[in-house]
Amino acid sequence: MAQTILNRIAAGQNSAVQECLDTYGGLVWSLARRMLPNAEEAEDAVQEIFIDVWKNAERFDETKASETTFVAMIARRRLIDWMRKGNRQPNTNSLEEIVVEPFESKDRDMQIFIEAKEAARAMKNLRPEQKQILHLSIIQGMSHQEIAERLSMPLGTVKTHARRGLMQVRENLDSENSGGSKGATV
Repeated sequence: MAQTILNRIAAGQNSAVQECLDTYGGLVWSLARRMLPNAEEAEDAVQEIFIDVWKNAERFDETKASETTFVAMIARRRLIDWMRKGNRQPNTNSLEEIVVEPFESKDRDMQIFIEAKEAARAMKNLRPEQKQILHLSIIQGMSHQEIAERLSMPLGTVKTHARRGLMQVRENLDSENSGGSKGATV
């Protein structure tokens, strides 16, 4: 079973630090920009948040929360502290709505972004024909029949590749969310 990013940070793996920034940087930045009045303060807050994440990585327990939730809660606490330092009243209700899973309807865009990023990462391990068929179906909105005609493939083959590809994406997402890493393809 592969370790999560936070488990690897706690174990002292330097490569996990950059992976953490790449994976959660957008989330932390969007929270900071929403809660702080200017980009300069947000940049400073984001730095402090990631330092806090790294200092507390050993406290992460994947049986209690996802990594995303753990990082978001650290960001929430740090941003509230940051706002209090500036004698501004934190709007904790809206911040809680941002980080609570599932996200409230007004924060669906952020949730969709996070899920899309996770799905794209899960699709990297698919076979090329599965990727191509799912891309044509999901991104271009083509029907199975249209894909079969475009690729000169039997309709049954297209449906099989689509079904197996989706099953593999689901398995990859489940594996990622449980902390494991399955790279096998169907």
